[in-house]
Amino acid sequence: MTVDLLVPLLLPLAAWPMAQLVAPRLPPRVASWLLTGACLVLAAGSTAALMLLAFAGLSLIPAVADIGHWSTQALRDQDGVDVPVSITSGALLVVLAVLLTRTAVRYVRWARRLARELDLHSRDGGIVILPGAEPVAFAAPGRGGRIAISSGKLAALTPPERCALLAHERAHLAARHHVFLIALTVSATLNPLLRPLTSAACFALERWADETAAHRLGDRTVVAHAVAKAALAGRPHPGFALAATGGPVPRRVSALLGEPTGANAGHGMVTLLSTVVLSVTALSAQTALDSAADLHDGIELAQAANPFHHGHHHDTFTSWHEH
Repeated sequence: MTVDLLVPLLLPLAAWPMAQLVAPRLPPRVASWLLTGACLVLAAGSTAALMLLAFAGLSLIPAVADIGHWSTQALRDQDGVDVPVSITSGALLVVLAVLLTRTAVRYVRWARRLARELDLHSRDGGIVILPGAEPVAFAAPGRGGRIAISSGKLAALTPPERCALLAHERAHLAARHHVFLIALTVSATLNPLLRPLTSAACFALERWADETAAHRLGDRTVVAHAVAKAALAGRPHPGFALAATGGPVPRRVSALLGEPTGANAGHGMVTLLSTVVLSVTALSAQTALDSAADLHDGIELAQAANPFHHGHHHDTFTSWHEH
């Protein structure tokens, strides 16, 4: 079982080539869904593998074996449990639990602090105008979704570019990209090896919003200029907000000035690339499920080898029969 569980643990190493080869060749919307789903499945697979390895080690503890009525000696004879690996897996799970809890606390505090800050300013049609010369613009979830933009950012853009920037931020809110971002943050927390893939997915989200804004305005050049000027005039917004300055801005501008990604790829290429990503994620999930089934079967055999387990069932049956 230990060797099999190396598959979901090591598959996230394929995140980097997947991010480099697959993501740039897919339409941004498809890439966003596909990469986010892959991150979630790969993170779940590796976490499940660690849990199975840790539980396999716990199953050798006499106190745990007594609760489950199985024979620890029978489990050892199956040669499917590596105690040092199980201990290491348990320690990693504790670390991941702490990191995930800390990330959740940070997100809740950030969301509350941001909501209080935005509530202090006037709101017009879902747009909050922040006073000050510092160029700031981002989309914030909650309260129906709000777009925060500073007067300094508005002053740095022409009227068409302002429309492009607002269309970009509205695209984030309309497509609920903050849900994607939360899923990617959780995935990267559970498995740091997935960070190249989560970064590629975040870039795809920005490209998705860019293309939506370009389609709405009918002018890709204006959107490209708005993104470039917004990046030059400001800085990325800290925290968990989605902003027009996110991701590698030069790549986004270059993509907007060219043809839409995937326009000439054809359905065959999109299908092929999607199949590659889905195959890797399916392999991770299937291996974790098969290992869980193997562990379950091993415990059942260990229970069958435990004479006290049979006696317990016999006494229970006799007691029920007498009544």
